[in-house]
Formats: sequence, structure tokens, C-alpha cells
Amino acid sequence: MEEPQFTSTLDLLRWIGWAQRKAGEEWIRERELSHEQSFVLGYLVQNPGAIQRDIAEITRTSAANVSGLVQGLERRGLVERRTEPGNERSKRVYATDSGAALISGFDSAMAAIEDTLLEPLDTEERAALHALLKKITAVLPRPSR
Repeated sequence: MEEPQFTSTLDLLRWIGWAQRKAGEEWIRERELSHEQSFVLGYLVQNPGAIQRDIAEITRTSAANVSGLVQGLERRGLVERRTEPGNERSKRVYATDSGAALISGFDSAMAAIEDTLLEPLDTEERAALHALLKKITAVLPRPSR
């Protein structure tokens, strides 16, 4: 089988993104999480007490999908839902200590993956690439929260 020919800049960026995701998936799989579960758990560690609608917006998915994700994490004791005092219909979602411990180290693992992917570049090249990507992303729409 012939290797794919990546001719456009965006093809190359997608390939880098694919390599990053594959490396991250190994770390996630070792913890018996899906990519989506790990993202939600990490989001909840950084945003304790988020409501499911916020999680749906940040993951760009439906409320039903988020409900299923949260239920699965809840069954494993990784998150818990708490009602708001005076508003029993509103539930906030929190990572438990077990959930936070399970996902801890993800940032370090991703930093190591980044170092591996960018290994062919010297310090100046890394800085130039970073500056160019910041320039491009500065004009892109931001994901809604």
C-alpha cells in the first residue's frame, strides 16, 4: 500500500492532530475511558459544578449524549450530580476525588506527546510555528461555552 500524499497545509495539520489523538487515546484507554469521557471528566475537574447544558455546548453534542456520558461516569463513581439548594430540578455535576485522581496527569502526558511530535523542530522553529498558528487561530470563531 502506498503512503498517503499530504500536499496541503491543512492535510498536514490534520495528520499531526491524528497523531496527537492516537497517542492520547492510549493514555485514555489505559484508564478504561473513552475520549469523550476523559474530556468531560477533565472539563469537570477544571469547571466543578457545571450543568449538563454547559457540557453539551463545550463538547458540541446533544444533551442526551451528555446525559449518557455523565451516567456512565457516575456509575463508576467518577462524577456525582448534586441538586441546587432551593431548586431540585437543577443539577450540577462534579468530578469525585476518584475521578480527579484518574484523570490527573493527562496534561503532563499531552505535554510529553507534544514534545515528541515537535521533536524534529529546534526552539526557534517551535516558536515560529506557535506564532503562526496563533495568528491563524486569532481570527477563527471561538468554541461556545
